[in-house]
Amino acid sequence: MFGLTEEQISDFGMTFGIAAFMLFMLFIIGEIAWKAKAGKTGTIVLFFVLAFGMIGFITKTVLEKFWRM
Repeated sequence: MFGLTEEQISDFGMTFGIAAFMLFMLFIIGEIAWKAKAGKTGTIVLFFVLAFGMIGFITKTVLEKFWRM
C-alpha cells in the first residue's frame, strides 16, 4: 500500500496512532477532573493514577529503543 511494507505501516501505527490515542486519553482525564470539580490535588491524583499505565508503556518503549543500540 503506497509503496510501504507491512512492517513500516505497523511501526507508524504503533508510534503515531498510539501517541494520538494517549493524548486523547489525557484529554478525557482532564475532562473528568473538570466535571468532578476535583481541585488541584484531585486533578493530580486523577492524572497520576489513570495515566500510570501510559507511563509504563512509554518507559517500556524507550528502554527497548536503548537496548537495541
